[in-house]
Amino acid sequence: MKHCQSFFLILIFVLLGSTSALAQKNKIDQLEAQRLEIKNQIKQINNLLFKNKSKQKNQTSLIEDLNYKLGVRRNLIKVTNQQANLITREINSNQKQITALREELVILKENYAKTIQTAYKNKKSQNRVMFLLSSSNFRQAYKRLEYMNQYSKYQKQQGENIKEKALELQSLNLKLGQQKTDKDKLVAENKEVQKALEVDMKQHKTVMTAIKKDLKKYNAQIKAKQRAAREIDKEIDRIIKEAIVSSNKKAGKPTTTKTSKTFALTPEAKLLAADFLSNKGKLIWPVEKGLVKVKYGVQRHPTDASLTINSNGVRIATEENALVRAVFNGEVLKIIVQKRGNPTVLIKHGNYITAYHNLKKVSVKPGDKVVTRQEIGEVFTTSEGETLLWFSLYKNDKSVNPAEWVYKM
Repeated sequence: MKHCQSFFLILIFVLLGSTSALAQKNKIDQLEAQRLEIKNQIKQINNLLFKNKSKQKNQTSLIEDLNYKLGVRRNLIKVTNQQANLITREINSNQKQITALREELVILKENYAKTIQTAYKNKKSQNRVMFLLSSSNFRQAYKRLEYMNQYSKYQKQQGENIKEKALELQSLNLKLGQQKTDKDKLVAENKEVQKALEVDMKQHKTVMTAIKKDLKKYNAQIKAKQRAAREIDKEIDRIIKEAIVSSNKKAGKPTTTKTSKTFALTPEAKLLAADFLSNKGKLIWPVEKGLVKVKYGVQRHPTDASLTINSNGVRIATEENALVRAVFNGEVLKIIVQKRGNPTVLIKHGNYITAYHNLKKVSVKPGDKVVTRQEIGEVFTTSEGETLLWFSLYKNDKSVNPAEWVYKM
């Protein structure tokens, strides 16, 4: 009974050890995928935000871009450190395993040597025959023959065990060597990232010093941008409310507090809305290449901590002359053209609306049916080389976070 309990305890430890090793391997693989994604993000940041050095950005835009870049670099360092630490744990675990295997191999070889010596002494066939003939009865002779066969099998099994352990040891040594190489590579890469981070931090400090010298001027610029953003948000809000009232009138529904906030949908529009909802988290990006420079919601302004950004959508930095695409099938609800500012396209998808603001060109008109990936315009680029698409998403008259709807935003 005790032997059975010991066996099951060993089996449990082995299973737990292999499960833990597998979980650790999966975690390392996840971190590696994350690290490569962040490296690609840094590449995009350099291409989209810092490529055109001939055009001098204004200080507030530059500090926003630098803040973004610093955050991503710090994240890369953090993920790489986590990965290196996990590999270190694996290295330590494998080194312990190698030590245990070597000790086990020594014992196996010693035991095998003893069996070989014993076998050599009893090698002569006459000794084997005499051993059998000296049996007192047939049963004992049979048992002795069975013993000799089992002993021979045991010898062979010992030899196989030694081969297996030697191969396992060789495999672990190779794995250990690769892990050490991987770790050294990660440490070296992290040093390079740390150097780049220090360069960016110096530039960030220089720009912030310049801004603080004339903070009133820059705050005035920031507040002017925020007023423009509020104006477009207010206009989108007005158009959506008008569209809701219109849809309810067409459906013959009386205007109440409840109906004034939700679209009355035709059967076709209901199907479109359900289809749009089923694609939550899978919608395409409104531009082919881009990164989110300003997230959805209330956030602290990167230039002045006393100011906040209240974003009803996301601001996507993209390349110059970038084409804007409809993220899903729908109908163009309205083209907003303001005196101060660039055009905005609103597309209706049942009771969902997507808004594409800061366009240079518009290639659709109200009432047009559009399909996923259809070109609807081109993003505006400032004289300083900044190309930003403001993208918002609404359910009825309430804005929602586009990052929850667009794939890997």
